[in-house]
Amino acid sequence: MYTQFTEQQLEIRDLVRNFVKKEIPHEVALHWDEKNQHPTELINKMRSELGINGLVIPEEYGGWGLGAIEQCLAIEELSRGCLGIALGFAYTGLGILPILKGATHEQKLKWLPEIADGKFGVSFCLSEPGAGSDVPGMTTRAEKKGDKWIINGAKQWITGASDAQAFTVFAYTDKNRGTRGVSCFYVPRSAKGLTVGKKEDKLGIRASSTHQVIFEDCEVGEDALVGKENLGFVYALQTLNASRPFVAVMGVGVAQAALDHAARYAREREQFGVKIGTFQAVQHMLADMSIKVETAREITYKAARLSDANDPNLPKYSAIAKAYASECAVQCATDAVQIFGGYGYTKEYPVEKLMRDSKILTIFEGTTQIQKNEIAAYVIKEAASKKD
Repeated sequence: MYTQFTEQQLEIRDLVRNFVKKEIPHEVALHWDEKNQHPTELINKMRSELGINGLVIPEEYGGWGLGAIEQCLAIEELSRGCLGIALGFAYTGLGILPILKGATHEQKLKWLPEIADGKFGVSFCLSEPGAGSDVPGMTTRAEKKGDKWIINGAKQWITGASDAQAFTVFAYTDKNRGTRGVSCFYVPRSAKGLTVGKKEDKLGIRASSTHQVIFEDCEVGEDALVGKENLGFVYALQTLNASRPFVAVMGVGVAQAALDHAARYAREREQFGVKIGTFQAVQHMLADMSIKVETAREITYKAARLSDANDPNLPKYSAIAKAYASECAVQCATDAVQIFGGYGYTKEYPVEKLMRDSKILTIFEGTTQIQKNEIAAYVIKEAASKKD
């Protein structure tokens, strides 16, 4: 059901939209893409001028006290400008979710205010070299020794690692209990034994730094344990359910950008003596793109509203939104390149970057196939609960 955005929500959207238009034109996005480098000054400017690091952090911890809708509006606009740069902001939104879901009041008071102030980012460390979608297959361990926790292991594909000043890290504290023996830790970048490792040379989102993070007898205090021991897997699931609308809305932003560029080009480009926008084949491609974008936007914001309401149906709808919107972004970006023709295949025009960037959305935070597994499980469960 359509729900109109509030005046405050629209103000947040427009604030970010205007920033993107001014600070992240295609030339800037392409510059950082080609440098394959995190744009530190630009991200810091984004944090200081927009002040949106604390959108979902409660007011008592220095944030705005808003919800997933506002976060999605900000991320959609940033992603329309550049998905890689958008991740320079959004990675912290993921990194703090385990704190919001599981930390004690005292821990939140200690950790969240400086994050809300935009002083630094927090990276989420769950995936490992041998355990991506297979989360229970991770090998990172944390052992209690006196008043310290000692962490050993390696995390892979960590977004924002070069910029982050802290990490929310998942590790086994009791391997014999399986997923019921996983805990979460808040690990400062300065922690002894923590090393930010190899930087990945990626196809897309190249303005977003992606690194391995290595823990070799990494020492943190006993108060670094987020919430309760052995509840880390619960916090991870709650985090992923809440974060998938944010990934989905990145897909909406990329797909909308692809449609914007393709429609504008179709009005300007001439072939056979007429604008290509008069060709029915091109019109149908634009129509299909528009259908996908609007559908993706509606299901994504529905998932965001369910998240804000703590609705028990969130896991199903966040998976649907993530699966649909991410695939929508890939298809729309690919179709935009097709409409641009040979020019679309060059870096002179923005759509080839959209195509490269979009693919990651179908992979990270749960592949499309993993989302479909989860959706199917809910469908079967719902069918079993209904009486004939």
